[in-house]
Amino acid sequence: KVPVLILSFFQHALNSGIRGYHVAPVLCQRAKVAMSHFEPNEHINYEKLEKNIHIVRKRLDRPLTLSEKIVYGHLDDPAKQEIERGKTYLRLRPDRVAMQDATAQMAMLQFISSGLPKVAVPSTIHCDHLIEAQSGGEKDLRRAKDINQEVYNFLATAGAKYGVGFWKPGSGIIHQIILENYSYPGVMLIGTDSHTPNGGGLGGICIGVGGADAVDVMAGIPWELKCPKVIGVKLTGKLSGWSSPKDVILKVAGILTVKGGTGAIIEYHGPGVDSISCTGMATICNMGAEIGATTSVFPYNARMKKYLGKTGRADIAALADEFQQHLVPDSGCQYDQVIEINLSELKPHINGPFTPDLAHPVSDIGAVAEKEGWPVDIRVGLIGSCTNSSYEDMGRSAAVAKQALAHGLKCKSKFTITPGSEQIRATIERDGYAQILRDVGGLVLANACGPCIGQWDRKDIKKGEKNTIVTSYNRNFTGRNDANPETHAFVTSPEIVTALSIAGTLKFNPETDYLTGTDGKKFKLEAPDADELPKLEFDPGQDTYQYPPKDGSGQHVDVSPTSQRLQLLEPFDKWDGKDLEDMLILIKVKGKCTTDHISAAGPWLKFRGHLDNISNNLLIGAINIENGKANSVRNALTQEFGPVPDTARYYKKMGVKWAVIGDENYGEGSSREHAALEPRHLGGRVIITKSFARIHETNLKKQGLLPLTFADPADYNKIHPVDKLSIVGLADFAPGKPLKCIIKHPNGSQETIMLNHTFNESQIEWFQAGSALNRMKELQQKSS
Repeated sequence: KVPVLILSFFQHALNSGIRGYHVAPVLCQRAKVAMSHFEPNEHINYEKLEKNIHIVRKRLDRPLTLSEKIVYGHLDDPAKQEIERGKTYLRLRPDRVAMQDATAQMAMLQFISSGLPKVAVPSTIHCDHLIEAQSGGEKDLRRAKDINQEVYNFLATAGAKYGVGFWKPGSGIIHQIILENYSYPGVMLIGTDSHTPNGGGLGGICIGVGGADAVDVMAGIPWELKCPKVIGVKLTGKLSGWSSPKDVILKVAGILTVKGGTGAIIEYHGPGVDSISCTGMATICNMGAEIGATTSVFPYNARMKKYLGKTGRADIAALADEFQQHLVPDSGCQYDQVIEINLSELKPHINGPFTPDLAHPVSDIGAVAEKEGWPVDIRVGLIGSCTNSSYEDMGRSAAVAKQALAHGLKCKSKFTITPGSEQIRATIERDGYAQILRDVGGLVLANACGPCIGQWDRKDIKKGEKNTIVTSYNRNFTGRNDANPETHAFVTSPEIVTALSIAGTLKFNPETDYLTGTDGKKFKLEAPDADELPKLEFDPGQDTYQYPPKDGSGQHVDVSPTSQRLQLLEPFDKWDGKDLEDMLILIKVKGKCTTDHISAAGPWLKFRGHLDNISNNLLIGAINIENGKANSVRNALTQEFGPVPDTARYYKKMGVKWAVIGDENYGEGSSREHAALEPRHLGGRVIITKSFARIHETNLKKQGLLPLTFADPADYNKIHPVDKLSIVGLADFAPGKPLKCIIKHPNGSQETIMLNHTFNESQIEWFQAGSALNRMKELQQKSS
């Protein structure tokens, strides 16, 4: 490793225009910089990135966006790869993999099934999803360790055996840990969580995927991604006052909607970028998942360099400086769409309820809520989560709280704080922020996902009670946070959540409205100001990382055959070579159907490692168009109505194949592949919709299902829940060739419609083999 002083000397020489002969090659050769402190022998390979970019730029003969540089810089074969945005499938070589504990269970079970001895790329597991918010950080963490001991032991031993780093419960949320330790400018990282794009705040291409995709990368197989389009968001002006980075993505979500970013990378650029902190950029990238984007990214700049230095990675910043031309977009590059936002004119926003793209200025939300009949009294305000739990976020919230305390006020609403990591928790405790937030009425929860993903043992309301909560989270689908379909959840910045919680109502606008202190005097909250990074070094807190041993071959991994939490996987059946004839319709879904509707989280998280048990939540949140009810479908064989999972199990028992009919953007939200594993496990074969969310469509393909879309979206209305469906022409299944669907109505009449698909040749092989994992094993057997 070249000392930073030497790197700085060379950098000064290069920037001064006195570039000596062969200075750069010598520097590159000597400057071996580790990808992270935890993997000193795994080095950043900017030289390969540079070489690949050069090959692709020469082939395409045009300027490249930053997204293209990083994505194409990770091509398996840059010289021959066909490249066309939105059309071709790219074969890529990501640098690393990250998995959160809820999805890691199935990912590691699949990796065990592969028979491979060790992961091929640096990989980590992060314990953040299984800790339920109940009474406070320490108690909740102790309880989670006790309840989830079997799962944590499985993940820890599996990590040790297969070479995967293990972050213990209490370490923090996966995305904050990645930002603090693993993301860096130009990295390509895939993570088994939809908010993995958080790492784009540090200039990386970080993409959320299902567990089967992670297995491909951990197995050393090129990873496939449809060549993304690139949407440019040009930022001008400068953030100030109550406006925050969160308002940028809330505004973009209002423009693009929940599916407007599908198949695209959102690339932020322009002079306004430099007014946003590194962690603020991460916030913006994180919530890009809510508009369906493949990922989001910012160009490398001084704010990232500052963050890298403060998190102990000045050597990475020095190396990034040397290769900066590859970590920013080319001048004159072309975007598929451009959105322009003037940060100087951007007002604080609040989005919701029930969808993250329903955008309102904070100044309007009180009047809109009264008009729509939404409760204006705020029952709970919740700050933190992977989206907004940085040191700066906590500092700005504390600045608001401190003003209220100075006038004798506390929060009228209940108020909770979720630190993003052990490092953030320890540092805000040391610097007094945590105590200020407690003093104003806050409860500090564990360093975990908690209420953001439904891990909230909420006691202040009854289920079905209409109420409002405001959060600094990223997602607010029906029932998402507390399993109550009548909870109206709004997302906004942490400082706005804090101000609204003090006022206790959506009708309060902190920019213009006054509060009354205990002395009877009116006062107005000043716009918060806080340091983006601590003046002192970060306090790392407790050591919560388990290194994998150099040789884990002797490590035993326990999976009890009687366990209710873990279950070894059995291979899915291969395609029998025949058309899918006379399938029953399990459910025709009405309206929005997210992965939360298909495979609920919250209390079901404990079964994420047991496919048969978690399949008991299949589609229980989806609304049946036949009766307008959730978890109530007609059994076509008995004519009785019953729960969706029970009906699916009955069909499977009777040897009857079935299909699901869905609406627009089916499967939006979380990356959870259980939403694909469950229908496959219970006998499903086809999912037909108007459109799919990217991750879910891929997950369905990976598990051997057929995700198909109506060639004419109006054909959705031709299919009724009592019909039978046949998919014909599967013997000639080919890329770009639509499939024929015959609809058989109960009166004996028939209709034929066409269904589109996005399968390429290798994905068709997944279907024929029964799953991508089955196909991997077939290829291994052929090569051995």
